[in-house]
Amino acid sequence: MTGIGKESGGAWIAGSDKPERTLIRIGYLPLADCAPVVMASVLGFDELYGIKFELSRELSWTGMRDRLVGGDIDAAHVLYGLLYGLQMGIGTRARQMAVLMNLNRNGQGITLSRALAARAPDAAALARLVRAGALRPTFGHTFPTGNHAMFLYYWLAAAGIDPLADCKLVTVPPGQMAASLAAGHMDGFCAGEPWGQRAVREGAGLLSVSSEEIWPDHPGKVLGTGADFAASHPNTCRALVAALLETARWLDASRTNREAAAEVLASPAYVNADRDVLQVCLAGRPGKSYALGDWRGHNGLHFFADGEASFPWLSDGMWFLTQQRRWGLLRADPPYAAIAREVNRIDLYRDGAAMAGVAVPESAMRSSTLLDGRVWDGSDPAGHAGSVQHAA
Repeated sequence: MTGIGKESGGAWIAGSDKPERTLIRIGYLPLADCAPVVMASVLGFDELYGIKFELSRELSWTGMRDRLVGGDIDAAHVLYGLLYGLQMGIGTRARQMAVLMNLNRNGQGITLSRALAARAPDAAALARLVRAGALRPTFGHTFPTGNHAMFLYYWLAAAGIDPLADCKLVTVPPGQMAASLAAGHMDGFCAGEPWGQRAVREGAGLLSVSSEEIWPDHPGKVLGTGADFAASHPNTCRALVAALLETARWLDASRTNREAAAEVLASPAYVNADRDVLQVCLAGRPGKSYALGDWRGHNGLHFFADGEASFPWLSDGMWFLTQQRRWGLLRADPPYAAIAREVNRIDLYRDGAAMAGVAVPESAMRSSTLLDGRVWDGSDPAGHAGSVQHAA
């Protein structure tokens, strides 16, 4: 199905908006929140808009970054903070990037080893150990500018722990987190599911805090691409957004759909994780052999939420910049709002949303109350970044 002539849905009119490219190479990491990308391909939502996904399973965010900037893939299910780090040239040559849409909310977590959790069941207890000089914990995250590093740092700082001075920090691919924790290479980690759940299920770890306790309804992975690809393939980008909105709407429509997605993702071809674990992450309830209490504080991933979970809010992008500034990854305050307007392609998102019949919020900013009680609404990014400053 090409969608040509589907005027009522906002798709191609007499072929004028036909995608410039029909085969789209999309990278993803084996995580529960890759569900929109995988299920769009499996269910044919991509073909509804005249395109076809060619999925590329990546093993690390570093590899994903390199393949994206090298042109080996056209777009990616990718960390929000990674895209902004590329835009700002943190640790690499600056590249102009584009966020086409958000792919999910929530669904990450900070997992502690059972040994550490026995001594410090929460952040306050951990802070007491650190202040007493009894511990310098090692924590893993998935990428230096990425979501998990920023969430981990925020959680530690809210308890009075300076992650850069008081902890040892290591970068580990998501799929290796549970094994590294079990081997004693680190005391805890922040990563996307299902890898925290694997550590819990295998007896190596306990969930200390879910990511939505740090930032309720926080953004997760985005559909990212290079700014040059967005400029030369705008119709393709609109079709990508529309197809993934259709998929997100399907995922959020029922628990049955989420369970079906868990069945697909469990395959070695995709996430290669136990179906029961993925069912907890996606459907918010345990399988036959899983204890509900093992996922404390988690209310399930959100993919659609009437379009609000998919919208590329400018304030979300700005938050990652504030944290990159806060922890010395940026030497000075950047023009936060201007960069977010450049990176987050709300114009392309609006067109794709119109094609899929999805409402768009009136404002490009939103407000959230974070773990430490601070309100983030994008109105004072320099003040938010100035909580703690470190020399770059």
